Amino acid sequence: MAKGITRERIVAVALELLNEKGMDALTVRALASRLGVGAPALYWHVRNKQELLDEMSTFVMRRVIDALSAIAPGAGWRDDVAAYARVLRSEYLLHRDGARIFSGTRFSDPDVVKAKEPWLERLTAAGFSLAEADDAVDLVTAFVVGFVIEEQERSQSDGAEPARYSLAGRDAWLGEGADLVKAAGHLRDDGDRRFERQLAVVLDGLAAQRR
Repeated sequence: MAKGITRERIVAVALELLNEKGMDALTVRALASRLGVGAPALYWHVRNKQELLDEMSTFVMRRVIDALSAIAPGAGWRDDVAAYARVLRSEYLLHRDGARIFSGTRFSDPDVVKAKEPWLERLTAAGFSLAEADDAVDLVTAFVVGFVIEEQERSQSDGAEPARYSLAGRDAWLGEGADLVKAAGHLRDDGDRRFERQLAVVLDGLAAQRR
């Protein structure tokens, strides 16, 4: 085992590499090179890229849990779930491709998984069945992941290829007709307002299914 190499150090350097080069360039070999060790030494700690992503997503979720613990409980379940969604989005946005590292990962720390317990307790106390409460947490998480993936892809494309999402170019490409499609495109707003509006729709749907 390589001396001085810990999982904490691996995750910290992996996040640096992610921020500089993006998800596609994040490989175990590239990370080993950045750490100044051979790939075999790194395999003592993470067997493959998926295990590396597991560790990275666990690190991010620990920060989410810490941030939420510093926030006073809201007036009800809706405020609490909205706070979770906002903190999760904020943490993802701290890193390039931050939401992509979360997709399909498995937490490596049981304490991170156990942190879901008080959420399920609050939701079931508010009238959700256990299945509905579990679905609620998963659904909000999936919404945030999807929203931020799209948000970050558009933001990064704007820097590399400014004309990619040009509305005038899109309208010309669509040609005649499709008036509602064109109008909807011009109504689109990105960022916080769009996030809050769509989050409210998700929360309304959850509220409607309470027993």
